[in-house]
Amino acid sequence: MPVSTPPPPPATAARVPTARFAHARQAPLNALRRLRDGARRLGPGLITGAADDDPSGIATYSQAGAQFGYSMLWSVVFTLPLMAAIQIVSARIGYVTGQGLAANIKSSFSRPVLLAVVGLLLAANTLNIAADIAAMAEALRLVLGGSAHVYALTFGLASLAMQVFLPYRATVRWLKWLTLALLAYVAVLFTLHLDWSRVLERTLDPHLPLTRDMLLTVVAVLGTTISPYLFFWQASQEVEDRGPVVHGPAEVRHHLRRIKWDTNIGMAFSNLIAFFVMLTTAATLHQAGVTQIETSAQAALALRPLAGDQAFLLFALGIIGTGMLAVPVLAGSAAYAVAESAGWHGSLDLQLARGEGRGFYAVIAAATLGGVALCFTPADPVKELFWSAVINGVVAVPVMVVMMLLATRASVMGANVIGKPLRRLGWAATAVMALAVLALLAASLTGGGG
Repeated sequence: MPVSTPPPPPATAARVPTARFAHARQAPLNALRRLRDGARRLGPGLITGAADDDPSGIATYSQAGAQFGYSMLWSVVFTLPLMAAIQIVSARIGYVTGQGLAANIKSSFSRPVLLAVVGLLLAANTLNIAADIAAMAEALRLVLGGSAHVYALTFGLASLAMQVFLPYRATVRWLKWLTLALLAYVAVLFTLHLDWSRVLERTLDPHLPLTRDMLLTVVAVLGTTISPYLFFWQASQEVEDRGPVVHGPAEVRHHLRRIKWDTNIGMAFSNLIAFFVMLTTAATLHQAGVTQIETSAQAALALRPLAGDQAFLLFALGIIGTGMLAVPVLAGSAAYAVAESAGWHGSLDLQLARGEGRGFYAVIAAATLGGVALCFTPADPVKELFWSAVINGVVAVPVMVVMMLLATRASVMGANVIGKPLRRLGWAATAVMALAVLALLAASLTGGGG
């Protein structure tokens, strides 16, 4: 009797396991694509936030952690919504108007106001560049030995070459990769053993003494977190991204949502790194009784005997990476402001070899090489940082007032004036910054500028 063979399964039944397997295999790829597409949408906000954690900012956060331990961690949590709000305002102005902040100030205010703001911005940025390049050079000297002056010149020329000879898209791509340098400060924490419950407790309930030193530290954290060069840079970058094309209302709303997403992520990343830097120095230097840190390189060196060579190396390399990110932002924001004030065309897409953007690139060169030159003088880097913070704070307040006025005027923003929640946060940030500047000036007049 012949053996009967069972009938073949239906075609659909054979395909189900294969289809499910293919779907399961495709899901991670789809997630990666969504992550990649989301990362591509990040740009001006991410770079601006990361540039805020420059070597001079790292020095400020290190000093706060070393001097007050966990009790100053609340400050970077407090500044996050204020910083994000005012940066979103600057970005929206740039995108909606198609002009940078200096161009908007020029069209809405008197020439002396414009010249005063741009002049102070250029001076503060040059001092900041000097402090950052000096910190980078000293950090590399600590790692490799050699001459800090040679390293300072090398860093300055490398930064200048990147801005002058790379087109805008390539420059942004490099700056995005440099934001990864900030992860060094996350890695440092993995070399330490922390009591996270105590960290959380002291963050939420700091018990700070109301002393002049505490006030100066709070003001320094505010000043290094909310800086005018960040406003000018992000507004101009939104103009670069926008291009000359006039967008319809639906596309404008889409881009405004993208600006909010990009900026919030950038500012959260910035303040998270600031939190980690402060936490690292609080858990090591403060616990060991080292309470005075005046530069970021000094903070890296002080970590070596307390946290080991690995933590020291990560901290030092982070200084170099963040400096290479911050110096182009500082020089570029100054160049955008000067170019817009003078009526020049300013863009990182201009090609100097074709004779384009000579004035724009001349300002970048002057700010960068001026900062390098200051590294060769006997100027006190601590005083440079202090006066840079003073100038930044003084400039920030009127610029923030101007931005809020511009962002709420229908004659400037059309149908895209900022809403009530952003308006309240923006004015709150302006008020807090004004109080900080008054406190800083009062403290410096009584000898707190040291």
